[in-house]
Amino acid sequence: MKALILVGGFGTRLRPLTLSIPKPLVPFTNKPMIVHQIEALSQAGVTEVVLAVSYQPRTMMEQMNKYEQKYGIKISYSHETEPLGTAGPLALARDLLNDGDPFFVLNSDVICEFPLKDLLDFHRAHGKEGTIMVTKVAEPSKYGVVLSKESGQITQFVEKPQVYVGNRINAGIYIFNKEILQRISLRPTSIEKEIFPKMANDEQLYAMDLKGFWMDVGQPKDYLTGMCLYLASERAKPEIYKNDEKHNYTVLGNVIIDPSAQIGEGCVIGPDVSIAAGCVIGTGVRLSRTCVMPGVKIGKSSWINSTIIGWDCSVGKWVRMEGVTVLGEDVHVNDELYINGGKVLPHKSISESIPEPQIIM
Repeated sequence: MKALILVGGFGTRLRPLTLSIPKPLVPFTNKPMIVHQIEALSQAGVTEVVLAVSYQPRTMMEQMNKYEQKYGIKISYSHETEPLGTAGPLALARDLLNDGDPFFVLNSDVICEFPLKDLLDFHRAHGKEGTIMVTKVAEPSKYGVVLSKESGQITQFVEKPQVYVGNRINAGIYIFNKEILQRISLRPTSIEKEIFPKMANDEQLYAMDLKGFWMDVGQPKDYLTGMCLYLASERAKPEIYKNDEKHNYTVLGNVIIDPSAQIGEGCVIGPDVSIAAGCVIGTGVRLSRTCVMPGVKIGKSSWINSTIIGWDCSVGKWVRMEGVTVLGEDVHVNDELYINGGKVLPHKSISESIPEPQIIM
């Protein structure tokens, strides 16, 4: 079996992190986002993953080589020289996907439990051309709503309904038979707006409900929410820090800490924190709802909440950060500053407080 992951976007919503690397390679709980998907695909029996790349293809290839051997899976590349939307990449990769077996298609910024074996079984049971995974949301008026029969057969798509018609939306995870490739031309095409409605009219498209959490982590506030949901999920359990040893710091709730990280005396870590390799956390630091990427140093007695700290940053002593603050790569924050919702571009030094949300160029 094969899978196609759509990784062609520029990741503008997740800047400043994506100014350093493509969005699929941004760490999420200490693994690149896309590696969570590759892990799940491998567990579902996929033997080859095709990455539909556009932005920084060489960086993608260099970074992904090591995961081929780790997960025993072949990684191929389909390079878009112009944006092809969400359906065009399937036509571009036609020769790689058109081998008879059903194939998965995933949006690269989706995080969930990835019940891909269940999706495959459901797809084979109904025997039609395609199946999309759907998830329930609290505010369906922001999305396109999927309507289907009790059997799962999709009858209609309603874009951003202002009157309630349902609360199930496209979760960005699909499985198709090769026949779908005949529907798609090699041009910029939206699979949601152009291909799916035609498949539904032909009674060839079904929906399966996704159990558990789901989040599109393509922007900072959703990234942090998705991190909290992931840390509470069954999928994260093997990685969660276990309070079975005595340390001179305290861990609360669901936390992932790389074994190489150094945590100072009197720190309180959690809930909902991931700390990556090579980090040094000073004494008395308080971290909650925060992602700390590799090589970060945090000075003593700092208080950090709802923040993403990029690679190789340094945060001084007695610093307070909150309000979905994001530090890009190699940012240096001086002692005793307050940052509330700041988005700081890479390689900057911050010497004054940022009391209101703003972008620091």
